[in-house]
Amino acid sequence: MAWMAWTLPTAAFFGTIAALLVIFTVLAIKYPETPRLGVLRFETTRGDRLFITLLGSGFINLIWLATMGAPLWGALALCLAYAFAVFRWV
Repeated sequence: MAWMAWTLPTAAFFGTIAALLVIFTVLAIKYPETPRLGVLRFETTRGDRLFITLLGSGFINLIWLATMGAPLWGALALCLAYAFAVFRWV
């Protein structure tokens, strides 16, 4: 399995995604949600907003790599700001 890059950052990435899915599942069970109408003018739930955040963050990182290269600390800051905006206004 030499082709796999299982480094600590890779494990942290997938661990974070798994933890987010578990946390959002527990939140959905403990605190049932009602969809809300945000700035995009369609109803979204917490899970929808998480998906939008993860998808957008992937694109932010790809654009950062294409234009600035590594390291990705600036992209991480942009992703966190983007996630805050999505969960607040979408």
